[in-house]
Amino acid sequence: MLAVGTKAPDFSLLDQDGNTVSLSDFSGKKIVLYFYSRDNTPGCTRQACAFAANFEQFKSRNVVVIGVSKDSVASHLKFAQKYELPFVLLADPELQAIQAYDVWKEKKLYGKVSMGVVRSTYIISQQGIIEKVMPKVKPDTNAAEILQYLAGEQ
Repeated sequence: MLAVGTKAPDFSLLDQDGNTVSLSDFSGKKIVLYFYSRDNTPGCTRQACAFAANFEQFKSRNVVVIGVSKDSVASHLKFAQKYELPFVLLADPELQAIQAYDVWKEKKLYGKVSMGVVRSTYIISQQGIIEKVMPKVKPDTNAAEILQYLAGEQ
């Protein structure tokens, strides 16, 4: 995981609508950058829906929510439409951002070892500096924990 206080690596990826989005596009805004493994899996769906349910609270704090997985643009579009997700989903099939943010890790499931995205969240300041690192987050509590963090800093 990247350390608090370091410059957040910039990247450019396609969103669910096929538009190129760069992290630097959001300069001057606080960013919640969350990495998840796959669209339409139970945990990832609960996590995305929790961000959607709390989206107005993030928006009222001028906070941008961005989800990243290695799924395709088409998969992200279906996922966003199915669950009415109001935030940006970025497709990273080449693992550009996923590796830059050090969330591509060895995972063990039922004794089988494979590589995959470890569910993680970064909060990035308006100046593009990582201000909070949340490794191995729980899908059901991630959005609420971030809102608690944001409320505590004011």
